Amino acid sequence: MPNPRACLVVPAHNEAAVIGRLLGGVLADAEPGELSIVVVANGCTDRTAEIARGHGPDVTVIESPVPSKAAALRAGQDAATAYPLMYVDADIELKTGDVRALIRALERSGAHAAAPSRVLDLGDGGFLIRWYYDVWRELPSVREELYNRGAIAVSEEGARRVAALPQVMADDLVASMAFAPHERVIVADARAVIRVPRRFADLMRRRIRAVTSVTQVVDHPDLPQPPRTGVSDLLRLARSRPALAHKVVVFAGVAVLAKILARRAVRRGDFTTWLRDESSRA
Repeated sequence: MPNPRACLVVPAHNEAAVIGRLLGGVLADAEPGELSIVVVANGCTDRTAEIARGHGPDVTVIESPVPSKAAALRAGQDAATAYPLMYVDADIELKTGDVRALIRALERSGAHAAAPSRVLDLGDGGFLIRWYYDVWRELPSVREELYNRGAIAVSEEGARRVAALPQVMADDLVASMAFAPHERVIVADARAVIRVPRRFADLMRRRIRAVTSVTQVVDHPDLPQPPRTGVSDLLRLARSRPALAHKVVVFAGVAVLAKILARRAVRRGDFTTWLRDESSRA
């Protein structure tokens, strides 16, 4: 195949435990040269770059001493060799067929952005984590928007829009906001497997990061207001799905606690500390 059908950009900070799983799945059924993958190993102190290089000539590895996802995404986009361009998180699971489905969706729909359907791997997390995600995945913004899916594929025009966005912590949220509803599509036959936290403390780390990053977007003068979940959304869900009512209480409690715990970072303007969940990478 003379030219790749798409280029995947994978920012990876100390992802030795999972990068092989992602690359192995993406390349499992791919023809030689069908896909180009740029792994940007940023601030790594483990074997991320070495493992990525071991997946063959279709994988290019860029190493940066700076642990910055935003900078890694820009470096990967600058090195991209084909469109569509896909921004992919290193800790998800994606297969060759899923990548092909995203490519087809962009070609057939004329959309500028496409994201996979989401499959949550709940693993052996406790009931509080399961209840939280039982509510989370039913929220309108979670069901309809492109973010929190681990991958976004964009056309060449879409890539230009993403490149012009301010560098913020909530990169996938802002990328999603760059496209009107008629310019984006969620692809049912592309499935990204996302592992949720196995421990409640790690769930809180994720939620504190989410609150902090959304606050940065809300306060940014050059960005529109993001979609947000309000009390009315939760009450509506509890009324329409009575079996979820007690889980909505847990969800709301986690949201309030995360907001309280995020205040310190917000007051300091700390929008660079990445509170990472390690339990889902085990």
